[in-house]
Amino acid sequence: MTKWMMIFAVVMGAGAALAQTAQIPDFSDRAKKGQALFLTNCSVCHGDTALGTDSGPPLIHFFYRPGHHDDNAIRSAVKNGVEAHHWEYGDMPPVTGISDAERTSLVAFIRELQRANGIK
Repeated sequence: MTKWMMIFAVVMGAGAALAQTAQIPDFSDRAKKGQALFLTNCSVCHGDTALGTDSGPPLIHFFYRPGHHDDNAIRSAVKNGVEAHHWEYGDMPPVTGISDAERTSLVAFIRELQRANGIK
């Protein structure tokens, strides 16, 4: 039994290491603007490459695929905040001081990053 527990621990550790690396695409100009906004306003909770932190969920996750959370849902979450419903990190507060155009740039960044990592 100990042998199997050791194998399980190694496999889980390798999976965790792989999960912490995001593919970074060549972003469009709009997504580059969104990336700058993301790094300033969102990365403290979601991580620099949207893989999540101890404070917030990963956005490179099938929960946030366009067919489940469309672009308007992301814009609304940024503008108004959102109650926790997939994770136990707590509610997301609204991000203040960001215009509609900037929210669209944030969405472009998130979607391009997701696509580069297999979320379509």
